[in-house]
Amino acid sequence: MSTALRRAVFLDRDGTLNLDTGYVHRVEDWRWLPGVPEALARFKAAGWLLVVASNQSGIARGMFGPAELHALERWVDARLAPLGAAPDAWYSCPHLPETTGPCDCRKPAPGLLLRAARDLAIDLAASWMVGDRLRDAQAGLAAGCRAVLLRTGWGEHEAAQARAALPQVPVLPDLPAACAHILAQHS
Repeated sequence: MSTALRRAVFLDRDGTLNLDTGYVHRVEDWRWLPGVPEALARFKAAGWLLVVASNQSGIARGMFGPAELHALERWVDARLAPLGAAPDAWYSCPHLPETTGPCDCRKPAPGLLLRAARDLAIDLAASWMVGDRLRDAQAGLAAGCRAVLLRTGWGEHEAAQARAALPQVPVLPDLPAACAHILAQHS
């Protein structure tokens, strides 16, 4: 018996869902970007899985531990649950950018997305990666997804580079705009 593959929206965290103030790991530091909870609810209502895929090198830097990160994720889930918008899963890479060992999970590598696809029976070709960094789009494309770059967070700084390096990736203002774009592609 085969399991039908499902489509997903992979989401970067800092600069995509929340204001990127640097190594956000405490509830009191979390600031939603405008329209994010509502956009997540629209995705869920349309039948999409939501998977957060985030580089979290603050763990390797000793700034916080996995328990603190998971506590923040549970807090976010609790805020989104009443809207029917909680992510289906959270995946994070705890490694430093300059890791020289075997790390396939730090974006732009596609490891987080590939692991989620295995765990959750995701059809990568029918899925999207949404983030504010060029590396988010690169990870999505490397995994076989389509991608959107947001102008929130670092996106404004990386938009020109993204247009040159990845002309097939649309650059949109924010997550609500990405939601409208993706849902229109699949209506």
